[in-house]
Amino acid sequence: MEKAQGFSPDRNVLCLFDVDGTLTPPREKIDPELDEFFQTLRKKVKIGIVGGSDYSKIAEQLGEGDDVIHKFDYVFAENGTVQYKDGKLLSKHAIQNQIGEELLQDLINFCLSYMGLIKLPKKRGTFIEFRNGMINISPIGRSCTAEERIEFSEIDKREKIREKFVAALKKEFAGKGLRFTKGGLISFDIFPEGWDKRLCLEVLEREGLDAIYFFGNETSDTIVKNSSHGHNSSATV
Repeated sequence: MEKAQGFSPDRNVLCLFDVDGTLTPPREKIDPELDEFFQTLRKKVKIGIVGGSDYSKIAEQLGEGDDVIHKFDYVFAENGTVQYKDGKLLSKHAIQNQIGEELLQDLINFCLSYMGLIKLPKKRGTFIEFRNGMINISPIGRSCTAEERIEFSEIDKREKIREKFVAALKKEFAGKGLRFTKGGLISFDIFPEGWDKRLCLEVLEREGLDAIYFFGNETSDTIVKNSSHGHNSSATV
């Protein structure tokens, strides 16, 4: 972040931040000092966020209601399938339109059957959360408490519950154009090929930015996109 503070105010640069694990712990609120820092940073460069959750969950973490889309120049919810710029909705993609209703129902039915065989110390509610750009699967259920999240996470580390679940899905739906990725402590996401967080670059490439710097908790480099000269480079965070 020190590098970002050094940018000249007149440069057409975007600093793009992942939400969970980078700006906040999963599902927790942003630190007020960090929130204040972003508004200072925004005076020098454009700022944006991208998260896997839907907008309502991102808003719970980073602000209230529509406040978030006005605090950031770009907001990309659900891996960039829901896109906001300057406080306005740009576009929204729907997974059912991309993969079709038949495959979508096959996925849901398989997941329900598989989870019915998983035995855990606790199970709660919202095992499948349908989003615009993905399906989120949680063997314990997303309505679990913070303590239950940690308990499941420890069990998952030992027994590899999510890893085995994803392996079964990859085998069952091989060749169907789907991707699977673990999300946070208790769930994993299913989405169409190409619909990961790089999806937001399709919008940003049309914005005429000089450079895009990406900050994420599971990256060792900052992704730099140089739009003017048509090449990519990287800088260590």
